[in-house]
Amino acid sequence: MKKVLCFGELLLRLPPANAGEWLRNNTMPVFVGGAELNVATALATWGVPVKYCTALPDNIISKDITDYLQQKNIDTSPIIYSGERIGLYYLKEGADMKSAENVFDRKYSSFSTLATGIVDWDAILENVSWFHFSAIAPAVSESAAALCKEALQAAARKNITISVDLNHRSLLWKYGKQPIEVMPELVQYCNVVMGNVWSANSLLGIPVDANIHDQGTQENYLSTANQTAKYIFQKFPQCKWVANTFRFDGNENNIRYYAVLDTVNQQTVSPIFQTASVIDKVGSGDCFMAGLIYGILNQHASTDIIGFAAAAAFGKLQEKGDATKNSVEKIQNILAKNKQVFL
Repeated sequence: MKKVLCFGELLLRLPPANAGEWLRNNTMPVFVGGAELNVATALATWGVPVKYCTALPDNIISKDITDYLQQKNIDTSPIIYSGERIGLYYLKEGADMKSAENVFDRKYSSFSTLATGIVDWDAILENVSWFHFSAIAPAVSESAAALCKEALQAAARKNITISVDLNHRSLLWKYGKQPIEVMPELVQYCNVVMGNVWSANSLLGIPVDANIHDQGTQENYLSTANQTAKYIFQKFPQCKWVANTFRFDGNENNIRYYAVLDTVNQQTVSPIFQTASVIDKVGSGDCFMAGLIYGILNQHASTDIIGFAAAAAFGKLQEKGDATKNSVEKIQNILAKNKQVFL
């Protein structure tokens, strides 16, 4: 079986305990993550052969990290050793990735400074059938955006399936270009697009009703997702699958979650998942993306693809850390408990 290649920036997440406890106790945990690495970790956990490509400085910390990833059955041979630092971010315990309390410290990281014309894409893409990246990668720097385009062109020449997660991080995109100036040029190569109707609006300029929440019905949200998918299919003819997620956070971490998968001729909806408690919100969307890749790779039916992906994302909310440790069997059990609410 050929491999999935995940490409993006590796990050170390430092979650300071609330109310300054991390200072008084002189402790702060470290989680290894990054959107694309979280996808790679999930796929490796589920038995999918996977490669991971990023840029790291050539030092002992990077060696510890690559050893750690190899123990998770992730092929780290595509990693480029250059530059001087690993990107960091600080996120308060329990906060969401889009929270204003999220502090990025990744300027001049190895990934953000990696130039085009250096990476041997023919070698890295050998024995690869799927290439995955997210909108976070080109948001980091202008050189990273150019590198993404270089990688996508190389993958497209080899007829490799390409997927993108339309992660929108407004705290990034600080190098003088708006997402709408960059992302459409990259998404034109993609066969699978995942995100939500709001990120499609911000990153691709696809219309979304500003009053969408007024009705607040699932029927209305699903109709909007279908319209978004139709715009994507028309604007980006290479795209064959569009997935949109809907997560509504209520009081006291009460969460309602579902997802939808559109093809040109069909829309398929996941069960509705609900929980009153959340352990960690980080990485849930990445877990969904991994589930989507897993289902499409294994040629599952649309109902199984979207159901598994949504259950994987929902299950990740109950796990601490950036990437899931849940097995395929556990995710299928989560799905089975919620199948009664399929539309």
